[in-house]
Amino acid sequence: MTTKIARGSSGRGNAKSLSRGSSRKKAQRQVRDALPMPAELVRKISLWIFAACIVAVALAVAFAMRVPQMIGTAVGESIGEAGFAVQRVDIRGLDRMERLPVYAVALDQDSMAMPLVDLEETRARLLRFGWVKEARVSRRLPDTLVIHIVEREPSAIWQHNQELSLIDDEGVVLAPVELDAMPDLPLVIGPSANHHADELDALIGAAPELKPMMAGATWIGGRRWDLRFQSGEVLALPEGRESAQEALVKFARIDKMTQLLGRGFVRFDMRIPGKFIVRVSSKPGTSISDLAPPPPLPPAPVSSQPVDPAATI
Repeated sequence: MTTKIARGSSGRGNAKSLSRGSSRKKAQRQVRDALPMPAELVRKISLWIFAACIVAVALAVAFAMRVPQMIGTAVGESIGEAGFAVQRVDIRGLDRMERLPVYAVALDQDSMAMPLVDLEETRARLLRFGWVKEARVSRRLPDTLVIHIVEREPSAIWQHNQELSLIDDEGVVLAPVELDAMPDLPLVIGPSANHHADELDALIGAAPELKPMMAGATWIGGRRWDLRFQSGEVLALPEGRESAQEALVKFARIDKMTQLLGRGFVRFDMRIPGKFIVRVSSKPGTSISDLAPPPPLPPAPVSSQPVDPAATI
């Protein structure tokens, strides 16, 4: 009796297992039937995705180990050994700058093989020189590196911290200047005066007849200019570009009519709107030649008062 019951129980268990297996197969068939593509195609796509993942991992490892770079370097060196290596440097556009520093940069390469010369890095290093405004670097096969330089144009001399430097119209320092070899350029004095050299050019351009008589200009307080003339006088201009230009044009007109410069005056002050203040030296024995009456300049009354020439405004 016990044996029959055991057999019966085993039969019922097997029946349940078969029932569950058939249910899973039925569910799988339903899933396959619901897919928008054949099951075989799905299997192939899965294999391709898996293969792509393997390739991506392999490439990542290769790049991490710099395998492509090493291969590229080896190929480049082989090309260089075949005769495509830097043997000459053709420098164009240099006029004021020394050529030796350019040669030094061009020939300072990790490899002289033409394919391995880093053109962008070479250009970036050339642009660090003050004289170089623009640079182009190219290869001319089989063995020449061509460098074309656009130099900056000097426009003034900047005096700061007891040093003289040549600068361009953007205020870029080009080279040191020796006191006994100063070029015929305007002298700008004071902290940050080099960054306002373009403003000074525009200012002087408003009264070009005064330019040959100018000796220098001092940037005062980071806001305005004092102009110094070769005859020794100083002209204090107001703040602001337009106000300074108007004052300088007015001064040029007065000087043309009355010859203010070179007559022994010390300082002209035009900082106060509507006023033109002339200052003279208080040293004994100083004389100023007779002046013609100044022309009417509304609203610019002329006043004169003595002052110590060492005084500053």
